Amino acid sequence: MSPNAFGDFFRILTFGESHGPALGVVIDGLRPGVQVDLAHIQRELDRRRPGQSTLVSPRREADRVEVLSGVFEGKTTGAPIALLVRNHDADPSAYAAFKESFRPGHADYSYWMKYGVRDWRGGGRSSGRETVARVAAGAVARAMLESYGVSIRGHLLSLGEHRAERYEVDEIERNPLRCADPVVLPQMMEALERARVQGDSLGCVVELRAQGVPAGWGDPVFAKLDACMAAAMMSIGGVKGVELGDGFDLARLRGSQANDQMRSQEGRVEFCSNHAGGILGGISTGGELVLRLAVKPTPSIAQCQETVDIHGAPQRIHVGGRHDPCLGPRLIPVAEAMMALVLADAALAQAALSGAAVRDGELDLELARCELELQRLQARREALLALRDG
Repeated sequence: MSPNAFGDFFRILTFGESHGPALGVVIDGLRPGVQVDLAHIQRELDRRRPGQSTLVSPRREADRVEVLSGVFEGKTTGAPIALLVRNHDADPSAYAAFKESFRPGHADYSYWMKYGVRDWRGGGRSSGRETVARVAAGAVARAMLESYGVSIRGHLLSLGEHRAERYEVDEIERNPLRCADPVVLPQMMEALERARVQGDSLGCVVELRAQGVPAGWGDPVFAKLDACMAAAMMSIGGVKGVELGDGFDLARLRGSQANDQMRSQEGRVEFCSNHAGGILGGISTGGELVLRLAVKPTPSIAQCQETVDIHGAPQRIHVGGRHDPCLGPRLIPVAEAMMALVLADAALAQAALSGAAVRDGELDLELARCELELQRLQARREALLALRDG
């Protein structure tokens, strides 16, 4: 499978570089008739784009999405969907000094060792700008998931040594850090501004929550839903750790404390807790999916660092350019998109397994297809009878 492709049933292939002419994605596997709101895709891209505040990269990109195929009169046609976002504020000259030097913390050296060639203009495919395509695809996946009642929300759980203690959903999009705790927010803002002024950066933890995911999504053994989630999140540049539910905290508990006990509530199964994060045995339980990502500090910092060039000679470099002092705020829409892609794929896999319609609203359509098939078979039967008796 191509390393630039993702998904089995809801499939995407992304393309483009940070300082190339454009980035984009081709989506395949989505049934016809899904409502695709171009404004919704644009809103998601706007949440990810640079230049939103002094606490993110000042690169000025409108990130206007263009739909090239697969959507007609606002609905999917069943054909591959191609989405394109053009680069307008690319500035590869800021990276010319690193054409033969490896930037510490970046993929420059590893790409060079693998391919023997690399796009030094901002890192090419290893740049965070590659995630434009993921967010666009994720917006389409979220449109599909809406029919199941699935909602996804990410927020900045911690920044440096500061950690949110409250979760107020309405606060998330009101501040540039996407922090759900208005009490700790000023401390986070001050810490990040201080790091920015010092030419440094901070790491963070991003938390994702998905509600409305029905029980039964995901497959055992090698295609576990949590395994797919972890792989998707680790594919995002800067993510160095993933935990589901209580994650590493579970290692300090006893089974009597960690097990999510169950009860019957009006004929429905309910879990008394959610230490497992909504997944057991690699399959969703119907509870809230909770995922956390450890995100490293932005490697591009305005301080002198030691490195080597492609010839092995020692170098001291100062990385200029336009960079985020923390990856978290703009990484949140990307992580949400990757979660949506995994869930959309799981939904289609479950539909294929059960032979059921993709959603309740498709039941009439599926019945109509069955009726047409019955009519076709009846006509064929009558023709064969006529041939036999004729």
